[in-house]
Amino acid sequence: MSRVSIFYGSVYGNAQQLAEDVQTELEQHGVKAELLDEPKLDDVQMADELLFISSTTGQGDVPPNLEGLILDMESRFPLLDGRPFAVVALGDSSYGDTYCGAGRHIYALLEELQGSAKAPLLKVDACETLEPQDEVLPWIKQLYTN
Repeated sequence: MSRVSIFYGSVYGNAQQLAEDVQTELEQHGVKAELLDEPKLDDVQMADELLFISSTTGQGDVPPNLEGLILDMESRFPLLDGRPFAVVALGDSSYGDTYCGAGRHIYALLEELQGSAKAPLLKVDACETLEPQDEVLPWIKQLYTN
């Protein structure tokens, strides 16, 4: 059975809490899941499946705790050779063009690295969804347990 490696980008803890809840949900359904607190490029290269959960900060930027990994991926360009990935982007549509900017950036990068998307980018709008778990956990369950 493959293992889902969960990478999260969080500033205020919401994406981290969501990532922890996703890990629990996956494990309750018999899916091996690993939450990576300080991810490195080796973690990406060794992962069976990649799941990124990220909020957006600044002008559509990746949060600082994930920024180093994304920069490494951009500069060292590790081809994913069809490895499955999914991305959850947390954002606020009132920010206009920067809405879910980090997630959009990560999704595009994973495609460029020749990963295979399990699903289109999931955008969770804070203006419409008070608890991202309400939208994300059913999506995760459908994506990984069917």
